[in-house]
Amino acid sequence: MRILLVHARYLQPGGEDVAFEAEYRLLRRMGHQVMAWVDHNRRLLTMTPWRAAVTAIWSREAVARLRTLIRRHRPQVVHVHNTFPVLSPAVYTAAREAGIPVVQTLHNYRLLCPAGVLMRQGRVCEACLGKRVPWPGVLHGCWRGSRLQTAVAAAMLSFHHLRGTWQADVDVYIALTEFARGKFIQGGLPAEKVAVKPNFLDPDPGPGTHEGGFALFVGRLTEEKGLPTLLAGWTRLPHIPLHIMGDGPLRPWLQARLQDPKLQHVRLLGPRPREEVLRLMQEARVLVFPSTWYEGFPMVLVEALATGLPVVASDLGSIPEILGEAGLLFPPGQPEALAERVARLWARPDVQREMQQQARSRYLAHYTAQPNYERLMSIYHQTTTDERRSTNDDRPPKKG
Repeated sequence: MRILLVHARYLQPGGEDVAFEAEYRLLRRMGHQVMAWVDHNRRLLTMTPWRAAVTAIWSREAVARLRTLIRRHRPQVVHVHNTFPVLSPAVYTAAREAGIPVVQTLHNYRLLCPAGVLMRQGRVCEACLGKRVPWPGVLHGCWRGSRLQTAVAAAMLSFHHLRGTWQADVDVYIALTEFARGKFIQGGLPAEKVAVKPNFLDPDPGPGTHEGGFALFVGRLTEEKGLPTLLAGWTRLPHIPLHIMGDGPLRPWLQARLQDPKLQHVRLLGPRPREEVLRLMQEARVLVFPSTWYEGFPMVLVEALATGLPVVASDLGSIPEILGEAGLLFPPGQPEALAERVARLWARPDVQREMQQQARSRYLAHYTAQPNYERLMSIYHQTTTDERRSTNDDRPPKKG
């Protein structure tokens, strides 16, 4: 197939960029003609605030650029990963005008929440879910702590709700989990247009021995990742060493807390190269994942599954769906329950071995490149043969 991938990189690299690059490499490896149009949100730094706001809602520049790429490369499908804010949803319309089907991967909850995370003050928040005008997010300044910047995101959402962009200009949305699919349908997307395809890990790092004698936390050092719960729970586990890998705004707070004599068995390793993260996962006995918000698709869980590492995680959002039987769950925000699950698993080597096998089997069945590729091609073929494209929208295309 001739495929045009579209993506706007964030100022700070993240999981969406990794997933985009992995999918691009996979499609190229499978012999497809893949053109990648990658823009960067740093361009907004050179714009006036007014121009940046207008661009986020409707970018004429992006429309013109996409039209040129379509004429030059004649793709059979346009697959969009991120449009916010530098590209805008106007790119969907440019593809629709040319009769090219559009696939949009939903890496975050931006269509439901101006901040894109369904979270406020480190906890789950659904105040904007289903609202055509997401005013609670503006009221609380949920995006970057700014009411003005949140208002720009809210205006983009409201404009395209009223225009019908989300329903008419995208042929298939890809949610990363069934949980996320349910939220997007609850928020107003047509159920028949929302497919499920997870991210994947390639190459396979291979299983480990898990004889390192320590537990592991890997993630950004922020409140919503459950660090207060993690440390409160670990004061109850003096016999289990814990290694913490990552960086983020809570690092100074974490360093101060680790001066507590009850946490002398906890080591802060800081940010480490991905190769070292995987190596420590192959050595650790358990990964602890105490998140307190609706995670999108945390690759750290897939990496744990690939290395055969059992997980103790919050029973929240898509986490149980991703893990299956490869871990133990506890109520989010409850350190006593976290400590009980870790202690229970630590005391049962036989259960650990069984979960190691469950983890590895789940990775091979769901999160390797091959099943992911097959699912993606099924979605692409659905968009190129779907008769609904000629009947599901009688509205004349908007000229950008």
